[in-house]
Order: sequence, then structure tokens, then C-alpha cells
Amino acid sequence: MNFKLKTLIAALILALSSAQAQQKAPENWFTLDPGTDKVAGTGADAALKTLKEKGKKGQTIIVAVLDSGVDADHEDLKPIMWVNPNEVPNNGIDEDGNGYVDDIHGWNFIGGKDGKNVHHDTYELTREYVRLKNRFAGTEPAKLYGDAKKEYAYYEEIKKAFEERRAEAEEQKAGMESQFAKVGNAFAAAQKALNKKEIVEADMEALKKADKDAATTLEKLFKNGVTQADFEEQKAEALEYFNGQLNYGLNPDYNPRTIVGDNPNDVNERFYGNNDVQGPDAFHGTHVAGIIAAVRNNDIGIRGVADNVRIMSVRCVPDGDERDKDVANAIRYAVDNGASIINMSFGKGYSPNKKLVDDAIKYAEEHDVLLIHAAGNDAENNDTDPNFPNDMYAEPMKKGLFGKQKNATNWMEIGALSWKSGEKRVASFSNYGKKNVDLFSPGVAIYSTIPGSKYGNAQGTSMAAPAAAGVAAILRAHYPELSAEQVREVMMKSVVPQNDAEVFKPGTTEKVNFSELCASGGVVSATNAVALADKTKAKRNKKAIWRDAGLGKMVKIKAKDGGKA
Repeated sequence: MNFKLKTLIAALILALSSAQAQQKAPENWFTLDPGTDKVAGTGADAALKTLKEKGKKGQTIIVAVLDSGVDADHEDLKPIMWVNPNEVPNNGIDEDGNGYVDDIHGWNFIGGKDGKNVHHDTYELTREYVRLKNRFAGTEPAKLYGDAKKEYAYYEEIKKAFEERRAEAEEQKAGMESQFAKVGNAFAAAQKALNKKEIVEADMEALKKADKDAATTLEKLFKNGVTQADFEEQKAEALEYFNGQLNYGLNPDYNPRTIVGDNPNDVNERFYGNNDVQGPDAFHGTHVAGIIAAVRNNDIGIRGVADNVRIMSVRCVPDGDERDKDVANAIRYAVDNGASIINMSFGKGYSPNKKLVDDAIKYAEEHDVLLIHAAGNDAENNDTDPNFPNDMYAEPMKKGLFGKQKNATNWMEIGALSWKSGEKRVASFSNYGKKNVDLFSPGVAIYSTIPGSKYGNAQGTSMAAPAAAGVAAILRAHYPELSAEQVREVMMKSVVPQNDAEVFKPGTTEKVNFSELCASGGVVSATNAVALADKTKAKRNKKAIWRDAGLGKMVKIKAKDGGKA
């Protein structure tokens, strides 16, 4: 789930420099419609209105949120949290026999039996560095041959990448501390010169006469819309981030896995963790859950994209990189307990056990579960730079007698869209890819649920993925006869095309055609998707497993001649 250093640095420098202040995004813009509201939201409000007018009530479905955790008691989420009907809360007995005791709202694969939880973890790069360093300790490279020689070459690449990233983090932390010190000193000088505690933009004229240097520094901040309080908040967040990098993510001596109590090297181990689906920091997962399905029309908080949803929380993402073993188990748990959609707003650059995750993706595909994944926030091309997990199987799956399937058919990769129009419509941080990113979805200035029955803004492809997952949930709830693959096809074919629109290539000032950034060449549209779903003939996967989210009844749906199940 971590962002690369350059992404945060760029954002902070932008915030603390002479960049222009952003305009305010329209309220709940991610559910608005491009046609009626003139903003590139999902169109969920209009689509649900159309479905209601047609008398299509929809059935309740489960959407699993694989993330840092979800606040199940949030005022705008509590009514729509999945409740395992076959489990008695907090009695220490596994009534439904699924191997997970008291899994009322889901499961936590990064917690221990004693109730403790993993908060921070290392990056996969760090774990690979440690693994290979131990593997080749005392080895003479000249005496290595075959696979061992190849692995040692890989180790040298990992070692170089780790050392460079660690050095970069240290350098960037020092640079940021220096910049923060400069701004902090300017505020201190202004406070002394003007004899007041809080300095505001209106004070600049007076400050220019008293301390021209301090005024010059602070004026840049105020022109960017950054207040004194904003500066202090950004300073605390940035230092926390860099300290986290050095103390946890890039610390080869840090190992929190003893908290879980599993054997990290046993990738086939399934039953570990605890039932705390919130964990120590559920900001990210709670924000994601709200985007998908925060209760609509209850006159509080926000409107989620979809209705008829129950949110299942599966905690597998720490502050650091998620582990392949946990991701694979989280996917299987969600499938086995009735999820029809799985949202995955996380990613990383290395995947040492990719086949394990691939097998779980295949399992979801066999059981007709749609997987929606965030493309990443590094302004990189996913066609050339790896972002894991992904839909490309390390070992192609057999198809028919002689064919092989190289990619998952139940997978969607989502880029982030801004509410702005014109050349700035694509988020500057978003990953992209003409082949490996499917479409773009709202992911900038998204106001959603956060822990403690509060609300706040966040941005990222982490927000774009659940917005798209919400659209998929509308389709799966109201057109249950459509398979996961068909829902994906409908969403791809029903995008709002951007035609020949030129946009800034993420992370640059270079202009490119929008069609170069994703496979569909467009942005998600619930209104278009509903219209197309009405015309789509069903092809239900015969192995589909659905759970009635209200009654907990397991139902195997078998299609006949492409008709309704």
C-alpha cells in the first residue's frame, strides 16, 4: 500500500511552494453524472434512479474490502456491514466450521490469537533483501552455477535497489526536515515580529516591513492555500512517513510477524489471525468501504456508489507491503464466505510468491467473483513497470484441450480520475497502461467515511478502485444473471469515451491522447453500464457460489443455455 518516495516528495514540495491552490471539488462528486451534473463522476445517482423507476429492486450482494481494516461501527457503515449469520459473536466457538472463530464481519490475517495486531511491516523489497542476504551469507559467487548463479544475480539487483532506496529515504528526510525548519523559523520570526500566535495571509504586508525574508517564505505558502495549521499537519505527516520508512519499511532488522504467530515460510497455511477487522489504523479501509456503499439517503455523511451491498472486511494490508500469503488467503476467505466482488486498493513492486496469489485469483475466477484492483500511485506505466498483484498469470491456466489462458478474466485494473475537465482530468499521480489499466474512475478529492463516525478527504487509485467496485456492485445486485466476466465486459464497453482528448501524462507536463493511458479509452459510467446490462444476454459461470447476504444461505447457481439462473 506504500507510495514511492518521489510521489510524496513531489506532493509536499508542491504544497509548500508557489503552486496554485486547487479549486474545491463538488460535493459527493464521485456519484454524480457527466451528463446531468457536468462532472465526471460514476453516474451512480442517476443509474440507481433509473433502476428504481424501472422497478428493479436488486438483490443484496457482498463486497469484500481487502484492506487495512474497516470501522464496523461507523454511523454510515454499520447498517451495511456483512454479519456472518452462522456465527455467534465472541463465544470462542467456530459454529460455521469455516476455520475462523467468531468471524462476524470478516477476518484479520495480520493479527494474533492474543488479539494483538500488526500495524507496521517491512516492504517486500526489504524482505527479499533479508531473505537473499541470509541465503548467500558466506557464499563465493565464482563457485555458483545454474539456478544458484541466477538467483545470486537477482540478489545483487535487490541489494542495490534496497541500498539505494534506503539512502534515498535518508536523504529525502534530511531535505524535508531542512525545508520544514526554514518554514518553521519563518513562522517563529513572524510571531515575534507581529506579536501574535497565529499568522495569516492578511499579515503579509505588515510582515514585509518587519521581516522581509520571513514574509517571502510564508507568502508562497499562503498563495497555495496552505495555512499555518495546514503546515503543522503536513510536517507531522511527512516526518511520520519518513520515520516509518526508516524504522519499519526499510529496516531489515524489523520483524512484526511474531505477532501473528504463523510460519511465514509456510505459504499453504490458511488458518491464523483473529477477528479484529478494524485493527490499529483503519483510515484507509474505512474510506474505501464508504466509497463503495456508505448508506444512501440517510441524511448523514455521504452517499456511497451502490446500494444493496454488505461490506465484508478482510484485513491483510499493514502500513508497509502486504504479504502474498495473506493476500491469497484473504481472497479465498472472501470467495468461500460469499463475496461476489473483491476490492483491493493496494499494490507493490515485488511478489516472490506470485503463483500463490495467482492460484487464489484463479479460485475466485472459477467461482465467478469479480476482482477490482487499484493501478497504483507512482505515475508509472503498468505495461512496463510491475505492479502486484495483477491479472497476468505466472503459469498460464489450461483452457480446453490445447489452449492456455494467460490473464484472469475476472480482473479490473483502475486508474484515478480528477473531477476537473480538460487536460487535467487524469490524476497526476495515477499509474496508467494502454494494456494493463482497464479504465479510469474518480480518485481525487474523495470525501468519505473515516474511523470514529467521522469523514475526510483522501485521493489515490485506492479511491478510484472502490468507486468502480461500486458500479460493479450496482450491476451484480440488479443483474445477478450476468457473470463476473460479463460485468467486466459491460463496464469496459460502457465507459464514457474520451475520444481524442489530450491530457497530461501522469507525473509529467507531456500531453498524450487519453486512449494511450488505458485499454478502454474511457472513464467508468454506471448509467451507460446499466443501459448496456439491459441488453446483455446472461452467461452465468456454472461454479459460481453466492451467499444471500441477508439470510446467509449458500446457493449454487447453474446456468442453462445462457439463460437466467
